[in-house]
Amino acid sequence: MKQFALLAIPLLLSPLSACGQETPQDQIPAQAVEVEATPELASTTPVQQTLSQVAKTQQQAQSQETSSAAVKVPLDKDGYEEIMWEDLMPEGEEERLQEMYAIQMQELSRGGGMVMEGSAADKPVQLGTFNVVDELNEVKVKLPGYTVPFDFSPNAKITEFLLVPYYGACLHAPPPPPNQTVYVTTDKPLTIGELDRAVWVRGTLKTVQQTSDLADTAYTLVLDDVTEYTY
Repeated sequence: MKQFALLAIPLLLSPLSACGQETPQDQIPAQAVEVEATPELASTTPVQQTLSQVAKTQQQAQSQETSSAAVKVPLDKDGYEEIMWEDLMPEGEEERLQEMYAIQMQELSRGGGMVMEGSAADKPVQLGTFNVVDELNEVKVKLPGYTVPFDFSPNAKITEFLLVPYYGACLHAPPPPPNQTVYVTTDKPLTIGELDRAVWVRGTLKTVQQTSDLADTAYTLVLDDVTEYTY
């Protein structure tokens, strides 16, 4: 509207000049937008030309925004989307998790901050929610993490395990939130190596919940392969 008003003033003053009342040059505001004379605008008024040019500029900007939004996550050579753990958290989830941690600290402080070994409170507490990123359902992904098997027997053939973002989770530390823990299943039994070694897992991610004695999960991954993690 500001451009339109600046252009309207000289148009209203132009009849005064035609009637012999010359308008002082220093009172005529300069045109705010310079419009290039193109064939399609040749028969239009200056205001129509300006509005047309503005509309064209807006269309170009919207086209650029759409193109940027359409950019997808890079795929590896086999077509898997490489994601990180924060990609599993829906919008606002980090703030909700911080609130849960704050409430837990308040409860511990009221109880003296001590938990008696062997008591009912002496067990890992899994905070967080089962909120997921729906767009990741049925997507082939590649995700790094640490394995937590359900069977710790030597040379055990594993068909299911947990994938967690840091070493010691579910074992020496409380489980991560359900939407930061992935239940992994495979039809091809495998042997889990050293637990302190990070790995890459690839497979189809599903927004399917699972429960276990170790931790609850908001995601399930149908495994294709496991490889050593490299930077």
